[in-house]
Amino acid sequence: MSAEESERSRLPFEPNKKRQKPAKARSQPPAQSKESKGQTTKQPPFTKEEMAIPKVVSQRMIRRVAAFCGIPTALGITTLVVSYLLTIYTDIRLAPIAVLLVNMGFFGLGVLGITYGVLSASWEEDRVGNWLGLGEFGTNWGRMVEVWRETRQKKV
Repeated sequence: MSAEESERSRLPFEPNKKRQKPAKARSQPPAQSKESKGQTTKQPPFTKEEMAIPKVVSQRMIRRVAAFCGIPTALGITTLVVSYLLTIYTDIRLAPIAVLLVNMGFFGLGVLGITYGVLSASWEEDRVGNWLGLGEFGTNWGRMVEVWRETRQKKV
């Protein structure tokens, strides 16, 4: 990938990988600097503003997580209430294992909904994306896998 292509595929809030170091100020005398006292000050590689997710994008992620996690979780709770009411007020007897498996299925979908909600949201501020978010999920999943591979290659 060339430098121009990587610049275009970079997210608006993603920091540049090649950040230039700021020039050191020489206004302090050497005797008073922290480095001469044995304390080294290390500047973080990126500022909080450079690393922060924009509010528009984070709100979009929260809405999607609420929908894709909240609906299955609510259905899981409803399953327990409905199975209890059916057992108490009617002659319908449900197998406890069936209630357990349906409940676990809904709660499992809720857990997966957290991940899908974040990855299916558009990470670009000016683009909302579509309702289901399949295209955004593919794009964001690819970005995540690419970073995993880069990190793994750096460790080796």
